[in-house]
Order: sequence, then structure tokens, then C-alpha cells
Amino acid sequence: MKIGEKIFDTQQHGYIMGILNVTPDSFSDGGKFDHIDAALKHAQEMINDGADIIDIGGESTRHGYTLISDEEEIERVAPVIEKVKQEFDTVVSLDTYKSAVARAGIEAGADMINDIWGLKWDGTMAPLLAKTRVPACLMHNRKDTNYKNFLTDVIGDLQETMEIAEKAGIRKSHIMLDPGIGFAKDLDQNLELMNHLELLDQWEVPILLGTSRKSMIGLTLDLPSDQRVEGTVATTVCGYMKGCRFFRVHDVKENKRALTMIEAICCK
Repeated sequence: MKIGEKIFDTQQHGYIMGILNVTPDSFSDGGKFDHIDAALKHAQEMINDGADIIDIGGESTRHGYTLISDEEEIERVAPVIEKVKQEFDTVVSLDTYKSAVARAGIEAGADMINDIWGLKWDGTMAPLLAKTRVPACLMHNRKDTNYKNFLTDVIGDLQETMEIAEKAGIRKSHIMLDPGIGFAKDLDQNLELMNHLELLDQWEVPILLGTSRKSMIGLTLDLPSDQRVEGTVATTVCGYMKGCRFFRVHDVKENKRALTMIEAICCK
């Protein structure tokens, strides 16, 4: 898969996406990097620790988050995208589900879009991605939790996303999918989905796993968000063994080391 100027060999390797939240209210690191100097410093640290992609987000998506305007989100992310692209030779992802923000981010230099609503928030994201030919991660999400058969319904929802993408003209080679751990799912459902990630192989596109410090880990281990590194690493290893190849994390160094180790084992 080509993102920006980099080729990602998902047949042979896994890759780390480092989280850079330029928000005041994200669940784990809100307010830490919402100034450009702090954001650039953290981006440098994550790149040094082995991040292959930097994922920049300007609006918190934690439970009960407050929607902000497109203009405010653009003001938060566009300058950071521009600076990161100027300062570092790295791939930049923009975490947004709003087409106006995505358009501004792409103009600022974003190499891909990370859409937590899987093209379903409005009808304009898919045409934008098709026109700009910018790769995208499309996540499973829904506005209700009225599942009839949980795993079957998740797969059905993702199939709808893939059909929207195809109809809009988005190239399959520009798509990765995300099972949406922590979104519209309770603890048992998150754990069940983690145990059946191989179901996402059917579309033959790369899978991104985003579990970092999430409530699934906190509830399982009874730990606050700043003590969930080991739990996150466990999910990264599990995800790799079930076919995931991109891992969106806060703690880059620890997850990169675990990924390198599991790759060495599985390639023998």
C-alpha cells in the first residue's frame, strides 16, 4: 500500500501509527500537545521511537465528546500538519470524519485520512477521497448498539462502507479498515471482536487496529488510562497474529518493540 511517498509492505511487515492529539480534551493525553512546539516535539519523539505514520487529530472522540466546528478543527490541525511535513520525512494521517476538515488537511499536506465514521457521517467524504486519491482508514462505527448478531452486524456495516467507497470511485488499493474497538461496543463485544479479527481479512485490504489505552484494557485490568501500556502491547501482538498490519498507539517505543519481536517469530 502506498501512502504519500512511502510503500508499506503489509505482506511482510507491521507498522506503527503514532497518535498526536492536538486537543484539550482527549481521554488520555488531552492538553499535552495542543501547542505547536509541544506537538512537534512529541512528533519527533514518536518518529525516533519508530513511528511510521503520525496521526494528527483535532477533535476528541472519547465517549461524550463535544463536537467542534469545522473551522476550529481546521485551525487546530492544519498548522501542525504543515509543520510536521516541513520538519520531518514522515507520513502524516489526519484523524477526521468531516470532509471540509479533510480537504483542508490534504491541502496542508496530509497523506491520508483516518475516518472514524467509515464514510457514513455525511455524503461528501467519499467523493472527496475519490477525487484527491488520498488513501484512507475507514473505521467501523454506528450511532446505536442495537446489534442482532454482533459479529455479523459489524461485518455487514463494514461491507456497507466498502460499497460506499466503490460507488464513489475510491480505489481499493487506497483503503485500510479499522474494526473500531471502543466505538459503539461494550467490553464483551470489544473482546469478542478482538478474538475474531481474522473476519476482516475477507476484503483483502490492510487492517488497522486502534486499542491504545482504551476502556477495554482499563476495564479488564482495572487500571487508569496512563497505566495501560502492557495491555495495549498485548492487543498489538494479538492483532498482528490475526492479520492486522497497522497499529495506532500512544506508546510507540513499547509497541514497536513488541511488533518487531512478533514479526521475528512469525517469519520463521
